[in-house]
Amino acid sequence: MCSCQPHSTSTAETAVPSSDALAFQVEDMTCGHCAGTIKTAIETKLPGTSVTADPGSKQVSVRGSSDFAAIQSAVIAAGYTPGPGRIG
Repeated sequence: MCSCQPHSTSTAETAVPSSDALAFQVEDMTCGHCAGTIKTAIETKLPGTSVTADPGSKQVSVRGSSDFAAIQSAVIAAGYTPGPGRIG
């Protein structure tokens, strides 16, 4: 979890899952900074992916990769806790 104070309620991007996206929850994503950190971590570890993250709904959506284990690993390495399963 990030240490920015105070936490902003704005979102980095709104996560709108599409049929080709892998979506999951990250309960400790609390602000736009957290969302940006998660987005950067996934897109850096898995080039070619496109990530949207919404701290309001705690949802992350990833297009361009179906490797959920690698995505979870990137989120964990960034200091966050991905949900155990996909949404949808």
